[in-house]
Amino acid sequence: MQGIRGKNVLVTGGSSGIGQAIAVRFGEEGANVAINYRKGLEEAQHTEQLIREKLDGAVDSCMQRIAAAGGKTLLAQADVSKEDDIRHMFGQVLEAFGGLDVLINNAGFQISAPTHEHPTEAFDRVLATNLRGAFLCAREAVRHFLDRGRPGVIINISSVHQLIPKPSYVGYSVSKGGMQNLTRTLALEYAAQGIRVNAVAPGATITPINRAWVDDPVKRAAVESHIPLRRAGTAEEMAAVTAFLASDEAAYITGQTIFVDGGLTLFADFLSPWSSE
Repeated sequence: MQGIRGKNVLVTGGSSGIGQAIAVRFGEEGANVAINYRKGLEEAQHTEQLIREKLDGAVDSCMQRIAAAGGKTLLAQADVSKEDDIRHMFGQVLEAFGGLDVLINNAGFQISAPTHEHPTEAFDRVLATNLRGAFLCAREAVRHFLDRGRPGVIINISSVHQLIPKPSYVGYSVSKGGMQNLTRTLALEYAAQGIRVNAVAPGATITPINRAWVDDPVKRAAVESHIPLRRAGTAEEMAAVTAFLASDEAAYITGQTIFVDGGLTLFADFLSPWSSE
């Protein structure tokens, strides 16, 4: 895609799943990619807890694939819910690459519990990573773009659940709803400076953290029955749209959320009329 080769990209939560696919896609496009990951994932019940024992291998594999495509890589450890970690991470990226052109806010996780039983601390932890972390990273990126006087791109990885409520996942739903207006607000505020801000909202996606339903034929059929295209998406499909939004081919797009969901947000349960007619 036009305008990605040689650009400096930071992907938060980039060591597995959609984040890894995004990092690899940018590397394949010739970008220099900083792959953020977080240790102690069990402490915050991060989605990557499920593949904790394979974290180092996933990161190495990701970096090797990017390097093979000709791009530089950087492994950047940081907890995006912590402001000091974010400042340190951005310092690492700027020192290693000499600048930043594209920020992908992908880090996120969810905690399941009926809302009336949902601990306040759990709600706060989800928002601290998914929404506050995205804000803190975006703020650092915008500061850098403004300081150097050159345009930049921010892409937030949201979810269909910024639109579709997800019962028993109130923190996650709220965080993604907030991400929608974070995207729109930043896009409007900094459009005149050439800073574009968009979001990608995946639907049901085949990733390591979804193995519980992906590998179970009954559960997978139940999930895919709600999707008009009748299949789950792949991490690579999410990465392709992300790369497009960061490219010069999307130079006139800002403030938008692109739903990559097989039609899930078309409310497939209304496919067959059930009115009083």
